[in-house]
Amino acid sequence: MTLPDFSSREDCAKLLSAISSLSQRSNRMIRIMEVCGTHTMNFFRYGLKDLFPENLAVISGPGCPVCVTPDSELDMLIAASSLPNVITATFGDMMRVPGTNSSLERQKALGADIRIIYSPEELLHIASEEPLKTVLFSGVGFETTAPLTAALIAEAMRRKISNIKVFLFHKRILPAMEALLQEGLSRIDGFLCPGNVSVITGWKIYEPIAEIYKKPCVVAGFEPVDLLLGLFLLLRQIVEGRALVENEYARAVIPQGNLRCQEEIEAVFSLTDASWRGLGLIPDSGFTFLPEYHSFDARALISEISLPPLRQKNECKCAEILKGILSPEECPLFSRSCTPESPIGPCMVSSEGSCAIHYRFRKKI
Repeated sequence: MTLPDFSSREDCAKLLSAISSLSQRSNRMIRIMEVCGTHTMNFFRYGLKDLFPENLAVISGPGCPVCVTPDSELDMLIAASSLPNVITATFGDMMRVPGTNSSLERQKALGADIRIIYSPEELLHIASEEPLKTVLFSGVGFETTAPLTAALIAEAMRRKISNIKVFLFHKRILPAMEALLQEGLSRIDGFLCPGNVSVITGWKIYEPIAEIYKKPCVVAGFEPVDLLLGLFLLLRQIVEGRALVENEYARAVIPQGNLRCQEEIEAVFSLTDASWRGLGLIPDSGFTFLPEYHSFDARALISEISLPPLRQKNECKCAEILKGILSPEECPLFSRSCTPESPIGPCMVSSEGSCAIHYRFRKKI
């Protein structure tokens, strides 16, 4: 069987022509928000943004999980990582994210035992090898990675490994989308929804956006044809005055999502309010431990620690960029004092951060 070519130059050209024709039916700027860091990356990587009609703007939203983690949560992780007899295991993109006064990278340079891992399962091995030390992990990510953290905790409980502690910084994407619309500062005509999150949640979770807020949603994959077809479907709804949820990524996303992964999450976590960079406290947008798993909660480690007072970071506009109000180039620090080598805000650190992506693909004169 021959698989479809989702990077076909011919198909991309046809879709770009169709997008241009649809955009001509509107006499105003159309603003579509994508809430996925991989979408942001691939729009630039494939050079698609340079080919869009002048009245079509595709803006980035709160789709980078590292970027939406607020300083208050980063400060907890950084403080706990420096405690005696603590091993911090983290994914690499968390190392250089600046908190209020420091970062994991700086604490490691000062002597903290901080190790980069590639799977939560590695924590089980570290914890078994170091039974007299506390092994600390930060659960960061949307619904895509939350099942991995839940499975880690359930397996640690099964094996009676009691020296693992986890900061639950996982977030749910739908409440953030609703918060953006309720705030009303980001003019959004439709959402290009993340394919990776939607594999877990299913596409039906976006129906409130269409039904209540009257904003069309299209779940899209990550190849050039996926992205352009997703935009075409959104534009068609917008110019026709419709608001539905459509699923371009049908080869991976089904209406109800991955029920097994959802069950993994529900077996270990319950919903709670969570803080987001730029969006503040959003009801039911995060996770907390069910009572039987409270012993894994890392927040107990810092109950006696005085965390640094939060402060605004020297004109950093990450909050406005995450809400789609500003583009990275409109931040006064972008590519000047804030670069990937010396980041001031998290959007310049993560590979899925808007500022890091714009910096990498910016036009150099």
